[in-house]
Amino acid sequence: MTATLAAVTSTNPRPQATPSPVTLFLAFELGATTWKLGFTIGMAQHPRERTIPAGAIAQLLQEIRRAKERFGLPSDTPVVSCYEAGREGCWLHRCLHSHGITNLVVDSASIEINRRQRRAKTDRLDLHKLLTMLLRHQSGERKVWSVVQVPSAAEEDRRHLHRELLTAKRDRTRVVNRLQGLLAGYGIRLALQGDVEAKLDQVRQWDGSPLLPALCNRLKHAWQQVQFLTTHIRTLEAERRAALRRQDDAAVAKVQQLFTLRGVGINSAWLYVMEFFAWREFQTPKQIGALAGLTPTPYQSGESRREQGITKAGNRHMRTMAIEIAWTWRRFQPTSALTHWYETRFGHGSARLRKIGFVAMARKLLIALWRFLKTGVLPEGAKLKGELQAN
Repeated sequence: MTATLAAVTSTNPRPQATPSPVTLFLAFELGATTWKLGFTIGMAQHPRERTIPAGAIAQLLQEIRRAKERFGLPSDTPVVSCYEAGREGCWLHRCLHSHGITNLVVDSASIEINRRQRRAKTDRLDLHKLLTMLLRHQSGERKVWSVVQVPSAAEEDRRHLHRELLTAKRDRTRVVNRLQGLLAGYGIRLALQGDVEAKLDQVRQWDGSPLLPALCNRLKHAWQQVQFLTTHIRTLEAERRAALRRQDDAAVAKVQQLFTLRGVGINSAWLYVMEFFAWREFQTPKQIGALAGLTPTPYQSGESRREQGITKAGNRHMRTMAIEIAWTWRRFQPTSALTHWYETRFGHGSARLRKIGFVAMARKLLIALWRFLKTGVLPEGAKLKGELQAN
């Protein structure tokens, strides 16, 4: 019997575990003036911590070389790093990649935290947390956090035009509201059209007295800001029109394709493509809804069940525009299957139920537009602008 066991052992040796290649893991805690670095090679290894001035890339590369020497690693050991998406943007990610370092940009909101009301929080603790989660992610736990898809420099540059336009419109609205509020504070109702500065010299308060000098000057300065922002908005819109005339740009071709649909204007078509569809590689419709923050968040514990609303995560520009276009889609695409679905399910409900329905419709519409750009097949029952002219 012993001989038989020995024979079995000799003919079927126990498989030997192949040692995995050693990797140097690096986590960043980025600050405005200093960066904290944490190095480790595994869970059981106490991290090596260092602090360098913010943006000191030469010193960063030197600390990486010293960390390899400290852990007894060869100079060609691969390095995997991570940092939270924030103020530094994507330039550090591109810089690390140019030096052969694999880097992950992590969504800060996806990092798990202690739920106690009072918890300790320091840069050192955050650094250790990032290192631990990086090790878990590299070991195969992909849902430990959400990794940001970093655009190329050219793709990121395309987003500046419409974001600057949105900012200028928001600033103009803010200044106009302030101007109207100042006038209302003195009992004055004035249409902000034409030569407003001349009107301000002639307008009278509630008791018939003219505006006081300091107030009049402030109102004139505010109106000058409105005029400047209006001119700036027109300039940006002219730049966008010029960009739309380019025929050799694949992203612009997608904008033109979306613009052919009724209910989709140039603002929404441009934002949809430049923020989402021009460079992101979506695999499933769920990814689109999740990135726009339009997915539900159910809460279930035992017998308790309730809905907390949509996540409001991801790209806020897309989420706002998607809900806005859902309203226009109902108006300009009354024969589409999506409009019929909304009217059947939510059209006769309360005001609150109709608002919930528009959010659900916005998610479905966003997915339908993605499929339209990907396959060229129109959403069911949808019409093009050319068909409207023909009718």
